[in-house]
Amino acid sequence: MREIAQLGAEVLRQKAEAVADVHVAEIRQIISDMQATLAGTQGVGIAAPQISESKRIMIVASRPTPRYPHAPQMAPTVMINPAFEALSDHKEKDWEGCLSIPGIRALVPRYREILIRYTDQQGERVELRLDGFVARVFQHEYDHLEGRVYLDSVEDNRDIVSESEYFKLMDIQSH
Repeated sequence: MREIAQLGAEVLRQKAEAVADVHVAEIRQIISDMQATLAGTQGVGIAAPQISESKRIMIVASRPTPRYPHAPQMAPTVMINPAFEALSDHKEKDWEGCLSIPGIRALVPRYREILIRYTDQQGERVELRLDGFVARVFQHEYDHLEGRVYLDSVEDNRDIVSESEYFKLMDIQSH
């Protein structure tokens, strides 16, 4: 497991470098470290800059956790040099948190439906449609590759809350 870079770390504000060759040992090691680090958290995704590696690699791993109890289940998916396009202009606001910004949640507008393209670990090109929560996770991780964090996309500072208040809100909404 690697230490997760925290808000203020310079690596989180740099545009990550494209991966030239998915088969080199350094890239394999970064992916392995990202997988191990994510597995040790309640996160649903991770980007290489979060383990202080400025490379265009991310993992989307939606699954129900105490942090995201209603997340859909999907196999952790390694995405190298990802890109996406919105399939409509429609954005939805929903709650996000980040392993690099513990203790805070915020309402973030994201595209509901996107078309993504990436290279997998075998070097194959993949194209997929994503929607809802998984599309949100993808866009959140993609921002990390662009040197952005989710708080940069918040429309109103009143949409930012402490995690303890967030859990109170969720408890009220579920009753």
